[in-house]
This record gives sequence, C-alpha cells and structure tokens, in this order.
Amino acid sequence: ALSPKSSPPQAEPLAPMENPESQPPPLTRAPTHQLLTDGEAMELLWQLRSQRRQSSPELPETVTRLTAPDGSLLYLVGTAHFSDSSKKDVATTIRAVQPDVVVVELCQYRVSMLKMDENTLLREAKDINLDKVQQAIKQNGLMSGLMQILLLKVSAHITEQLGMAPGGEFREAFREAGRVPFCKFHLGDRPIPVTFKRAIAALSLWQKARLAWGLCFLSDPISKEDVEKCKQKDLLEQTMSEMIGEFPALHQTIVAERDIYLTHTLRQATRCVEAPPNAQKVPAVVVGVVGMGHVPGIERNWEKQLNINEIMSVAPPSRFGWVLRAVVKGVVVGMLGYACYRAGGSIGRVLLSLPAVQSLLETLRPPPA
Repeated sequence: ALSPKSSPPQAEPLAPMENPESQPPPLTRAPTHQLLTDGEAMELLWQLRSQRRQSSPELPETVTRLTAPDGSLLYLVGTAHFSDSSKKDVATTIRAVQPDVVVVELCQYRVSMLKMDENTLLREAKDINLDKVQQAIKQNGLMSGLMQILLLKVSAHITEQLGMAPGGEFREAFREAGRVPFCKFHLGDRPIPVTFKRAIAALSLWQKARLAWGLCFLSDPISKEDVEKCKQKDLLEQTMSEMIGEFPALHQTIVAERDIYLTHTLRQATRCVEAPPNAQKVPAVVVGVVGMGHVPGIERNWEKQLNINEIMSVAPPSRFGWVLRAVVKGVVVGMLGYACYRAGGSIGRVLLSLPAVQSLLETLRPPPA
C-alpha cells in the first residue's frame, strides 16, 4: 500500500536587518511552529483534516454509501473507465469526505498506470508488439496470455476511438489521496493472472473460439456518450445480462468473483483507525473507486460471510486438456518447421532462436506427474 504523507509547511527565511550586530540569537527569532513536537504536529494535521471533512456532503449520483458494523463509512464511487466525468466524481468525493483510506480497482500487476502520463499510456495502449505478446504468454501461459492480448486489443480500439487512455479515475484517486493528511492508498483487485487463468479454465474450447473471434473482429465505433451510458446502472445491468447469456462462466470469473474479492478488500479497509495523540480508535472513512459494473455485486456481498480462498486457486489442466493443447501446438510447430525447411537452414535457425518461438516450444513439455 502506498502511504502519501503530509508535513507541516516550512517557514520562509527572515530578511536580514540593517544592523547585523543588533540581531538577537537565532532561537528567539524562530517561528513558533518549528518548536512543535512530532505528536503536536500530527494532532494539528488531524484537526485540519477533520475541519475539511464534510459531515453531510453532497456527492455525485454515482456514489453509494455503505456502513460497516463498527460505524466506519465506505463511499463507493462507480466509474466508467474511459470517462472524464468519472475523474471529476472521484476528485469531488475525496475532497469532500477527506478519507482515511482510498481503495482502487487495481492489482499489483497494473499499478504502473498510476504514475504514467496520459501520452505514454496512449502509446502503450495502441502499441501491441511481439514483446508484449511474449511477456503476456510468459506471465499467464499460452491461452491466458493470448486472451490478455485480445483484451488489450479491445482496450486499444476504445483508446483510438476516444483519444483517451484507460484508468484516468485511478490516477485521479492517487493524486487526490496524496493531498489528504494520513490518507493511505490500497490496491483492491484480485491479481490479473489469477483472473485470466480462472476465466480460461471455465470456458469450453468452443466458447474460447467464439470469444476470440468476437474480440479479434471488434470494430464498432464508440463515442464518449456511449461511455457515459456505462455509468447508468439500469443500462449496465441490461448489458451484463446479455453477456451472461452468451458467456455465463466468463461473467462468473471476471465479474462475480471479483465482486467478492473487492468486497473483501474494501471491508478490510473499513476498520477503525487510531486518532492522535492518544491512539484512540475511531470509525474510518474510506473511498472505493471501482467500475460501475461491480457496484451492485459489492452491495449484495457487503454483509455476507465471504471466503476468498476458493476464488484464488487455479485448477491444474486435465490430462485430456493438456493433450489437446499439445496437439494444437504441435501443428503450429510443424507448420513453423516446414516454413523453416522451405526458407532454408540459416533462416530456420534464426527463427528458432527467437524468444517467442522458444517460449512456444517450452510449453510443449508435459506437466510433471
């Protein structure tokens, strides 16, 4: 967790007097706030934040308020991931409630987007090259890695249509949290490799082919008005229902399971905090920033007993599944070998030395008994 810190303002230097000999010793001219102890400074900052915190804030319609058993409050901001107005909703909420903790729908594998500027992110989103493919396969396995690349292609399509990089609301939350004294910043999402592997394992071979086909040929135009519609709960639930009909297993792993995980991390964040100077326990104020599609699930799970261990495991592939994948990969390697033969020995050796090809050959090794 990242913990932005605040410190008391530094005193401006005093202008020298005309007669240096008449100046008193430095200690008698020191500003009084430099004599504060660390505890006193922390108490002042705590009081400053309490004064800024609004007891009954007027918040955007996208904010849902939930209460924990100990009295802690969660302000859940539902966002659209390519929306300027979502960034404003996040900033408005954090400034109004001055939270103890901010939790965002990111995991450690996507934390780099918090510090990258918009131009860099736009280039990264549009540039899907061999290195990215190889890295995705190495990190997630062949099938999950290829599925991640296809989803990156979808993100690149939206980025190109809108001219806007994804994750703006998370970067806004990170910046605003850094301006609030004592505010901690937490990553609340399940690690993305676990999500991809569980999603792929839940789909049949035919479903994988249909999904890949749909993602490969996605070309429908997208407008900023379409993105803003994603913040409307009724319309979003209708869209989710249509997706459940097509790929129920995919909805379960990518949406429903992450609803449970996000609820778990948000409930952990809404624990009483210690107030200086006597470390008295007081209810916490938390801001959660998640996609609007996760808000209904978090509301349903908020008061339930949750077990996240069962949604963190990835079942090993069956023997039949491994044989089937080996046959497919074998066909690919056979075609590659034939191409090397037709191209000549020297070119073939160059092709076989490529890291991506070596990675593919590595995946053909049988699983340990």
